[in-house]
Amino acid sequence: MPDIDTDVSDKGRDELLRYISSHYGADHVAQIITFGRMKGRQSVKDVGRAIGADYAVANRIAKLIPVMAKSLDKAIEDNPDLKKMYDDEIIARNIIDKARNIEGLARHTSQHAAGVVITPVPITDVVPVKKLSTDKDDKKKTNDENPDKSVSQVVTQFTMEPVEKLGLVKMDFLGLSTLSIIEEALENIRLNGKDIPDLNRINDDMNDAPTFKLLQEADTIGVFQLESDGIRAMLRKLRIDRFEDLVAALAMYRPGPLDSGMVDQYIDCKHGRAEPKYPHPLLEKVLKETYGVILYQEQVMQCASVLAGYTLGEADILRRAMGKKKVEVMQEQRAKFLAGAEKNHIDPNTAGSIFDNIEKFAGYGFNKSHSAAYALISYDTAYLKANYRTEFMSAYLSSQMKAKKEVLGHYVLEVRQSGIPVLPPDINSSMENFTADGNVIRFGLGAVSRVGHNTIDMIVAERKENGKFKSLWDFIERVDKSAINKSVIENLIKAGAFDGLHKNRAQLVNAFPALLNAAQAVKNTDQLSIFETAENDTALSNEPDMPEIAEYDEHEKLNFEKNVTGLYMSGHPYESYEEKIRPYTNCTIGELADWRSENVRACVGGIITALNEKITKKGDAMGTVSFEDAENSIELVAFQRTWAEIKEKITVGAACTIEGKMGDRGQFIIDKLRLHSELENSQRYFNIELDVNKNENLSLKEFIQKLRGCRGNAKVILNLKDDDETCKICLNDLKVDPEKVSELSLALSA
Repeated sequence: MPDIDTDVSDKGRDELLRYISSHYGADHVAQIITFGRMKGRQSVKDVGRAIGADYAVANRIAKLIPVMAKSLDKAIEDNPDLKKMYDDEIIARNIIDKARNIEGLARHTSQHAAGVVITPVPITDVVPVKKLSTDKDDKKKTNDENPDKSVSQVVTQFTMEPVEKLGLVKMDFLGLSTLSIIEEALENIRLNGKDIPDLNRINDDMNDAPTFKLLQEADTIGVFQLESDGIRAMLRKLRIDRFEDLVAALAMYRPGPLDSGMVDQYIDCKHGRAEPKYPHPLLEKVLKETYGVILYQEQVMQCASVLAGYTLGEADILRRAMGKKKVEVMQEQRAKFLAGAEKNHIDPNTAGSIFDNIEKFAGYGFNKSHSAAYALISYDTAYLKANYRTEFMSAYLSSQMKAKKEVLGHYVLEVRQSGIPVLPPDINSSMENFTADGNVIRFGLGAVSRVGHNTIDMIVAERKENGKFKSLWDFIERVDKSAINKSVIENLIKAGAFDGLHKNRAQLVNAFPALLNAAQAVKNTDQLSIFETAENDTALSNEPDMPEIAEYDEHEKLNFEKNVTGLYMSGHPYESYEEKIRPYTNCTIGELADWRSENVRACVGGIITALNEKITKKGDAMGTVSFEDAENSIELVAFQRTWAEIKEKITVGAACTIEGKMGDRGQFIIDKLRLHSELENSQRYFNIELDVNKNENLSLKEFIQKLRGCRGNAKVILNLKDDDETCKICLNDLKVDPEKVSELSLALSA
């Protein structure tokens, strides 16, 4: 039986499963079991624990095993450091040898992410079942919080493959976060006082100019299926101006089509740089939409039908045979195709060549109906971002709140880079999620570390019932002390949530433990408390004095923000290095996407925010580096030689310059890295900005002559600007002394 796939909002999936269980009967419905198996890292840790080895030793071995390593043997072969440890240390060799014996064994059970079985008879008549405990979050929930959700889940004891072989209908209900983002974005639009757009009407038209402009500029962070650096690079080349291009883009962005030249052919033909080539004139109608490229599985079937008279059922058999590449079946199909083509008066040699061509591309063919369905969601999210940017991006950021703090911080920075201010959390304005407030986004309290759902509900309810908080003391007085602890208050202070009430965060952090104790004492003596009705003035009169403490220095303050929110809220640590580093750079991170020179390497400044070492398929170590300045961020790649040179001297938080070039997938490839302490003897640059509108009579020859009179060791970067564009030109054969020349004096004297 075929699978039936249905994507639903991830927030509504549990409700759908409860409905199915109620409608068909709980004894007719079960989810499908999966087995988590021992992987290299886990098997090493388990063996180390079982034999009583020092945790640090087992952990050190585990860290040397690449996450994607196929086996421990392969990991030892690929990683010289791990091999050396295995050869030199008896305890390491003992742990790894024992871990080899258990690697791949089933370790624990879980449930399939989407698979559900529905049977016409009680499910226990067909397949054995068992109960699985739900996740930790569900265990913590009380019946009052979620009365419809049980603490265990019925699953089949057979995995997906045996279930399919039994002939059971397997439904895949996949929770799609993008659908929840769309729902929340529409609600944000309503709350922001705007009319909610009718997506059904929009999907009928598919001609929204701002949407296509957004897709052409690859401004697609948050847009379904279009977020990766690689596909954004493809979008810039493709320049989508119709829905069919979007369907094709999702089908083409896969290893096969990317490596086969299909993508280049499609793009060149679309933009008139090449003429579409059809395998046969009869196939022009079938392949016209994709410029002669056999892109979809449906096109494979249509080709067989048009040329060789296949029925759709026969064409589907051909499609599957081509996908699985079974030699005997393909020989049968080839003979059938040639015979059918001959009836259409197609020469056997021509028909054979066409069959080979179809077979080649069929291996890359993608299901068009699947691609079109996903393209529809891509279009809707692109439309919402293009026309309701603030509301959409606040919903998108809310969807990332369960991610690691550094991941969320990266997305917030991306939103800020796009021109939307993201305001810090505020105890009197923020809700649990990120919210749209006019043309700005307010940071959600739920994105602050250790601040949970129940705590936020209590804060918002108190604020709604009794008004805004007037001070930290007023906050502590009014909230339920059993629902809020010291770490929650401290993290809210460090995130800046109380800045609107008191600017000195160090003072608040040092004062709040005493305030908590004082509030508890008041409650214990039946004086003021959150549950009593008393005048606010009376409450404030009991406020203890704040200690006289200086505010944190800027670096400390920013690090606290980064620790509790994942990003720097009130500034950026690079700002303290920027003045020193700027003269040694020739562009900014934000300008890298437009860098065109093959002869002059781009050189940017910033700080390192994350480091990660990877082992390639060839066993070489390479590194990826997250790098940012005060306004933008980018992912850097250091290949084997460069990584070996720099990995020992760089750390997270290090300020440096990076020299290199942009790669095809939007990543910057490192050629040289210099720490800010190593810049003294490095190449310097001097930027000169000229507004061509204000200097229409400027003689370039005279201008260069003036520069030659200021010789020094800094290369000249000439920034030519008009009302619309900026062009940077490096004058390679000219170096000046920055002390002798200034941009303003040159521009005025030219």
